[in-house]
Amino acid sequence: MTTKLLKDTKAQAHRLAEALKRAGQPVSLSRAYELTAQAAGHADWNTMVAALKGPVGQGLALGDCVRGRYMGQPVSGRVHALRRKGAEYLELEIALDKPVDVVTSPAFSALRRRVRATIGADGRSVGRRSDGVAHFELT
Repeated sequence: MTTKLLKDTKAQAHRLAEALKRAGQPVSLSRAYELTAQAAGHADWNTMVAALKGPVGQGLALGDCVRGRYMGQPVSGRVHALRRKGAEYLELEIALDKPVDVVTSPAFSALRRRVRATIGADGRSVGRRSDGVAHFELT
């Protein structure tokens, strides 16, 4: 995201906080950031900043359709959230098309509709199973 775009977006949140204060409904600046993001259709401020930055990491952007493997099982879904984690990593949350069972035991199951992983430039998660396989892998 360009510095100007970030400054403009923050200025909008400041104007909102001032307007609400004048209207007798003061809010904190952090709440104004969240309200600005929600008014733009985003879940929260961090999600909006990620969207404003455009494609990040693997060329991913919010809403992109992705496929991969989670805990060894094939998954597909849409990118729900992105967050940079330093210069090398990206935290990715995917809203799955179909729930995935994250338990290998035949005695019970645990279905997840969303999965989250921190991935590197290779598209594989930093987290690994005990056998060394990445928890998540983009394909």
